[in-house]
Amino acid sequence: MYFARKEVYMATIHDVALKAGVSVTTVSRVMNNRGYISEVTRKKVFDAMEELNYQPNEIARSLLRKQSNIIGLIIPNVSHPFFSELANQVEYYAYQQGCKVLLCNSHMDPVKEKVYIDMLKRNRVDGIIMGSHTLEVEEYRHLNSPIVTFDRQIDPQIPYISSDNYRGGELATELLIRKGCRKIAHICGNLELNMLSNERTTAFRDVVNRNSVEHVIVQTDLNVFDQKEYERLISKLVHEHPDVDGVFATSDIIAAFALKEYIRAGRHVPENVRIIGFDDVSAASWLTPELTSVRQPIAEIGRLAVELIRRQAEGEQVQPVNRLPVELIERATT
Repeated sequence: MYFARKEVYMATIHDVALKAGVSVTTVSRVMNNRGYISEVTRKKVFDAMEELNYQPNEIARSLLRKQSNIIGLIIPNVSHPFFSELANQVEYYAYQQGCKVLLCNSHMDPVKEKVYIDMLKRNRVDGIIMGSHTLEVEEYRHLNSPIVTFDRQIDPQIPYISSDNYRGGELATELLIRKGCRKIAHICGNLELNMLSNERTTAFRDVVNRNSVEHVIVQTDLNVFDQKEYERLISKLVHEHPDVDGVFATSDIIAAFALKEYIRAGRHVPENVRIIGFDDVSAASWLTPELTSVRQPIAEIGRLAVELIRRQAEGEQVQPVNRLPVELIERATT
């Protein structure tokens, strides 16, 4: 048995004008709330739109307004707990401002990232929040549209947001020393990446050297989110430096792998080794024992990123440096 496919007719702005008995220009002015329109005429237009189930073409309207109310968010790995929580906060605050978010997951691939940048430009987004970790930044310097970067300064004129990474590194390292750690391992991302988060490592070096504490620094490769690499590096650390009694990792997920590897090796936490992470994502308190961490204000980062995009889109000048305070949250691993 065959059924004829029913064609669905989409009403146009011309249909609305005809139904309301006004011009297309008047309908456009009502939709965009421009110029004086009597309440009688306004009601006629809205009634006609409702009766015809008219859905305005948002792309066409954005061209007229010169704003799309869409913000692009480029992050390196949406499955990473920090970036998933950041994306959640950006979307929340964007929605409060009447905006939508286009999420782009770059996977540390500069080619893929460029494809996303081109796509965001074609969609005439109001701005881009860049949390990328690739080495390629030239595309961002020539966007000619609002941009905010996270944990990365790519140009003196482009605003960035970061936590106080140096202070966070100090707080973590000083706590381990106060707890009596005599040899501290620092596990960080690859320092070739020009990230402001490298200041955590700078602070670590300054504090251990100032206190004459023995230490070892372990870097990941350029793919800083490779979890199998975490396991390999930490397993090697445990076996080559059995006298390490303190670990400061520059993310909670690395710290979680350290906790697992030390427990697997028969070391007790915190009795034999103390561990501190960075970010204080929700999962930090789900572990057993619960993880001590340096808290980044993720909600405030998301809110501020959206605010800076909106202010730039409206023609305002914004300050280029936006550094937010951190807090040490001590739990059971120290």
